[in-house]
Amino acid sequence: MNDESEPDAEQISRQLFSIAYRMLGSASDAEDLVQEAHERLLRASAAGTVIESKPAFLTTITTRLAIDYLRSARVRRESYVGTWLPEPVLTDPDPSERAAMSDSLSLSFLVLLETLSPVERAVFLLREVFAYPYDEIAEIVDKSEENCRQVLSRARNRISDGRPRFEVSSQERDLLTARFQAAAEDGEVDALVELLAADAVFQGDGGGKARAVAAPVFGGQQVARLLVGFFRRYASLGARMEPTQVNGQPGLLAFDADGHLINVLAFDISEGVIQTVRSIINPDKLAHLGYPLSDIARIDRPDSQA
Repeated sequence: MNDESEPDAEQISRQLFSIAYRMLGSASDAEDLVQEAHERLLRASAAGTVIESKPAFLTTITTRLAIDYLRSARVRRESYVGTWLPEPVLTDPDPSERAAMSDSLSLSFLVLLETLSPVERAVFLLREVFAYPYDEIAEIVDKSEENCRQVLSRARNRISDGRPRFEVSSQERDLLTARFQAAAEDGEVDALVELLAADAVFQGDGGGKARAVAAPVFGGQQVARLLVGFFRRYASLGARMEPTQVNGQPGLLAFDADGHLINVLAFDISEGVIQTVRSIINPDKLAHLGYPLSDIARIDRPDSQA
């Protein structure tokens, strides 16, 4: 590939971040990996290394760095306090922009990828999400094409049943989220139950840094009562909720009375109801969003919860 046919630097960086973020489930770590890949490109060029395609070089380095990172992170993930959820990213609210890759960006999908080994994850993403040809995938992960096909087959089988499917339109999802917010703020448990799947799940991620529900809560009735309690407490503290798009799906940002971010709520909506509510309140996973962070839920405040 010659320079004239290659994408510009901004396009390359966006693609690299898209791969790294889906690999790691961490926006901040993905940014670090992309930066490291660019630095390695500069060092290689300065050393006189002939690089036929900068995008190919950068994709290979980024993917291999992500694989290495995941291997070293396995122990940290296993010792994580409470439920581990990916770092949220706020995405374009434009439905036309959201539709293209939102399913592969959803928190549900990123959580599901945790069931794959690092190499399986790389092969699956490069082929299924980014449509790389097998010969390029083989070079990136340093395996034969046949081996990559086998890896992909295993990965598909492992996650096929759990892969999220968001059939409803973006407008329907946004409307359902607005109804959810209104019912939760008004303390209407019965109205919330109607918006939640019978087997709805609530997950909270505090990571030992902020107070969160220690284990998932199951059942529409139980989740509704939990959420009404949270919203009631937030209202007593002068907090407000702002609709947003989280990883291509509807969500809410919770701000305290000073406009500092408390947590991010993200929703999985399917078959006309909310299937999963995820609350990410670990400050380490919110810092990259660019908002000043609240201390309301800080772990050393005995009156905090999230």
